[in-house]
Amino acid sequence: MTIFDIIQNALHERTLVSIILSGIRDKNLNYSRIDIRPVMIGGVYMLQFVKNIDNKDIHENLQTDQGYELIRDLLENTFRNFNVVTTDRHVNGLVSKKKKITFKTLVFDKEIDLNLSHNKRKDYIIPDHKPCVFLHHLGVMDANGKVYKSKYDKFRQINKFLEIMDHIISSEMIGDRMRIIDFGCGKAYLTFAVYYYFKEVLKKNVFITGLDLKEDVVGFCNTTAAALGYENLVFKREDIRDYSTKDPVDMVITLHACDTATDAALVKAIKWQAKYILSVPCCQHEMFDKIRNADLQPMLDQGLIKERLSSLVTDTLRVLFLQKEGYDVSTIEFISMEHTPKNLMLRGLKKNIDRNLYQKQYNDFKKFWSLEDVFIEEFYEKELKNDES
Repeated sequence: MTIFDIIQNALHERTLVSIILSGIRDKNLNYSRIDIRPVMIGGVYMLQFVKNIDNKDIHENLQTDQGYELIRDLLENTFRNFNVVTTDRHVNGLVSKKKKITFKTLVFDKEIDLNLSHNKRKDYIIPDHKPCVFLHHLGVMDANGKVYKSKYDKFRQINKFLEIMDHIISSEMIGDRMRIIDFGCGKAYLTFAVYYYFKEVLKKNVFITGLDLKEDVVGFCNTTAAALGYENLVFKREDIRDYSTKDPVDMVITLHACDTATDAALVKAIKWQAKYILSVPCCQHEMFDKIRNADLQPMLDQGLIKERLSSLVTDTLRVLFLQKEGYDVSTIEFISMEHTPKNLMLRGLKKNIDRNLYQKQYNDFKKFWSLEDVFIEEFYEKELKNDES
């Protein structure tokens, strides 16, 4: 049975839950994924296609025969990866450059519920009004699962992060175990959420190490992890720059690591050849006194404008540095601006890409801004020398 047979049967029997197409082939498209689900509109069974363009969901509803033909065309010509969920199974697979399709099927122990509502309520990975032990321990919700009003922004932030992470790993066939390093974890709301997501939602073995410089924070996090029975979640008081491990690392998370600490974390991820990088930079000071460009001098003469411009230059340089080291990188909004101005996320996925192209872009970008003695380069070279000695 082919994947198209599975989709056709699910449409015929009305057992389709969702389809996710990702891994775009055409980099010129302004979206990277399509979410598809069945809906009932005016008593008619249809397929709803959702594209996220400029952080806005664009919906299109099609008759099932039209929808099926579009899915087939998209799989054969536009996307490399697919996830198909029906009420009794989960199918994920790949489409090769020669259009050969391979997939794996997981049959569920019991059938899952199907919601065909057109105006679908927001489905969080960690739902509201359902008890979640770690969120109760961290003071986000009460024992009955009701999120405290003062913590609802934090609750949404946690779910947003999990959605982003779910998005990036859904385009890949991840193994049965993940090893993750979280640099600058702080009170570790998101670290606990990531552990919960892999352990309880995906049912994967996961090993997470959270690092922070504050001894009291590390102590609190380890005590909480022990109370929750999260035996493969540990926290250490250690500087990002000094941390090393001989174990393979699959994912590196760095959220609001201050200034060049973000660069140090990115270098560590590159050094370990981590498959996934999720980084939200914090305050950025390095480039403020370094950027030079005579044509843009009016902007550089204004302190506030120069500060914002230097942040954009810093993050662009990070993107190019990751790209020249073999990462497919996208910049996305982590959470909306009303919560924090530090909302730009760098999302990296290790890929087989043209690194020479990005090396040239990196060099040209540095030349445009007259940049020398860049920390991320110096720290990378230092790490390479440490490996050789």
